[in-house]
Amino acid sequence: MNVLGIESSCDETGVALVRRGTGAPRLLAQALHSQVEMHQAYGGVVPELASRDHVRRLVPLVRQVVGDAGLALADVDVVAYTRGPGLAGALLVGAGLACALGAALDRPVLGVHHLEGHLLSPFLSADPPAFPFVALLVSGGHTQLMAVHGVGRYALLGESIDDAAGEAFDKSAKLLGLGYPGGPALARLAEFGDPTAFELPRPLLHSGDLDFSFAGLKTAVLTQVRRLGNVCEQHRADLAASTQAAIVEVLVRKSLRALECTGLGRLVVAGGVGANRELRRQLDTACARRGVRVHYPEPALCTDNGAMIALAAAMRLDAGVAELRRDHAFDVRPRWPLAELAGDAPAALAAAPRNRPATPGTVSPP
Repeated sequence: MNVLGIESSCDETGVALVRRGTGAPRLLAQALHSQVEMHQAYGGVVPELASRDHVRRLVPLVRQVVGDAGLALADVDVVAYTRGPGLAGALLVGAGLACALGAALDRPVLGVHHLEGHLLSPFLSADPPAFPFVALLVSGGHTQLMAVHGVGRYALLGESIDDAAGEAFDKSAKLLGLGYPGGPALARLAEFGDPTAFELPRPLLHSGDLDFSFAGLKTAVLTQVRRLGNVCEQHRADLAASTQAAIVEVLVRKSLRALECTGLGRLVVAGGVGANRELRRQLDTACARRGVRVHYPEPALCTDNGAMIALAAAMRLDAGVAELRRDHAFDVRPRWPLAELAGDAPAALAAAPRNRPATPGTVSPP
């Protein structure tokens, strides 16, 4: 069975084909277009521009991926798309194309949770994990710790109560006068700085729970920038290194605490921030000391991509928890808590009420 995955939640247009059969799902082909260059002039993502660019890119990318896989559109058995969370307009572009393809090919469609795609993306790596595990999801808009007992069996352990780790990287980078996207730029500059040069807060580090808060760190960076005035290059590098050190320490310490609380011996790190080299280095060291296995997606799969959407759909089909639609109606969920996919996860996670059915082509309420 060939699963076509379409990702259009924000500023990357991704398409991929995954083959589901005996054994683990296999990636046949993928293509990704990043809108970074287009949004750089504005210092961040412009939703309307993002949506229009998805309209331009998706059909050519679908043709490219199908051709690269040596297949025809008729060989697609299921069309999967990102249903949410994300930018409403951008999500509707991907959902509309997916359901149009499904109708034209007489194939079922499946809406996939964007964060579930990230969470399961390490299963496409050379060293895939095994259930159960603790997952650290760190992307531009989300920072969460989950206990993962199987596909669709997720227990929320902790999450960001204000700024996510990715937002802390991006906003701090902007304060330092770095370009967009800020996170990778700050990480590159941090390589030339002293991570102990500035005393920055580690919010909620000793809170006793597994929640995150990075808004105060951004304010502390702003205070340092104003105090320094015309910041020289070395001070900028030192402040970048100190900022990264604060974020990474909180992520590492909370992840280790989650492993202790759950008694699990495996950690999965996914999402864009999961590509940060310093985070990986410290997690590798800390987990090795404790005899904990840690898994990451391949670097190319850390950003938003179609492969993770196709994979999540394939794994849901294998687990028997996929809600296929054959009427080709669709909705999108710009705000969609991953906890709503909890399934039969442990009772520690309270089940959220399911959404009522939506009118075809509409946006469901948060």
